[in-house]
Amino acid sequence: MIEFVTRLFARGEPVVSEAGPSDARAMAALHAAAFHRGWSDGEFEQLLIDRNVVAHRAMLGRGLVGFIVSRLVLDEAEILSVAVTSSRRGKGLARRLLDLNLRRLAGLGARTVFLEVDEGNVPARRLYRRAGFLQSGRRPGYYPAGQGAAALILRRNLV
Repeated sequence: MIEFVTRLFARGEPVVSEAGPSDARAMAALHAAAFHRGWSDGEFEQLLIDRNVVAHRAMLGRGLVGFIVSRLVLDEAEILSVAVTSSRRGKGLARRLLDLNLRRLAGLGARTVFLEVDEGNVPARRLYRRAGFLQSGRRPGYYPAGQGAAALILRRNLV
């Protein structure tokens, strides 16, 4: 019976909220599954205790299914990472996380947001284009060979 109830609630929509240091281990695991070089629990914990970092998570029941982490310095912000579990990709969750994060950054005084994305990551590039980001630069050879060579630098003004 408990398994049935768990599965029933797991089919709902993820709940998006602010992330904190207690989420570091789950975020590191999801990051490692989503990227060639994942960040450690310690790296996430350091980010999540930094007062200039804005982080949101998406939970489905007790499981982390997505997150976004950005850093704010004065009136500029940089999105450091966005990850969504493979089972939740293509369902609008990254967009929900991005929209919430951008609203929070704007509320904290950010006027411009930057990010770097692998030029070969077509779904991420589509997400950012639809969210109003424009290419402002390109870093050839940024990623290891075989992982997509160049990083695109994207920018969006919030005001």
